Amino acid sequence: MEHTSTIPKLEADSTTQRYEEARAAAHRAMTSVTLVPDQPQPATDPDRLSYRGFKFGAAFFGWLIMGSMVVLLSALVVGIMVGTALVLGYDRLDVEREAGTAAITGAVIVVVLLSLAFYTGGYVAGRLARFDGARQGFGVWMITFLLLVVASSAGAFLNSQYDLTGRVDRPEVAISNDSLLTGGLITAAALLMLPLLFSLLGGRTGQRYHEKIDALL
Repeated sequence: MEHTSTIPKLEADSTTQRYEEARAAAHRAMTSVTLVPDQPQPATDPDRLSYRGFKFGAAFFGWLIMGSMVVLLSALVVGIMVGTALVLGYDRLDVEREAGTAAITGAVIVVVLLSLAFYTGGYVAGRLARFDGARQGFGVWMITFLLLVVASSAGAFLNSQYDLTGRVDRPEVAISNDSLLTGGLITAAALLMLPLLFSLLGGRTGQRYHEKIDALL
């Protein structure tokens, strides 16, 4: 009888030991788990999606800032050029003798000035719209392009009626027609593409401000 009474006791001790081992293993597993934060889900909420896409208001105000920057930077460049000419003693004859250098310098200044202005306008548009900054920057460039097309069409019509270009007194410069044509084409391509590129870059940079805030939240 004594031998048989110890068997349930041994089985109970063995069951208790296995239970404690399983409990300890579960505790170790729970304490070693690394919590992975939830990944941000794509914005599929209809209310949030309504704010995406091209926003004319943001592009328009970005275009206004771009125009203001053109005026401001132009005034700054003109002031620097006048001051340099006064200090170094340059006059019109010196410019005509170095017409090629002056033309290249002027073209580079205009391209850089417009690129900076379009970058600023694109940044403002992307910052205002919050989403799709590159589209807002493209909108700044497109508004300018459309206005130039309208102005060119009006100018061509007025010129056909009143011969405005024939009344312009063109200065005689020591540059061949081929050089003028080549330089004009290169400048036109740069004026067309670089402002567009900087508008897209500015809009994307303006959007990054909101992306950083969303990442913190």
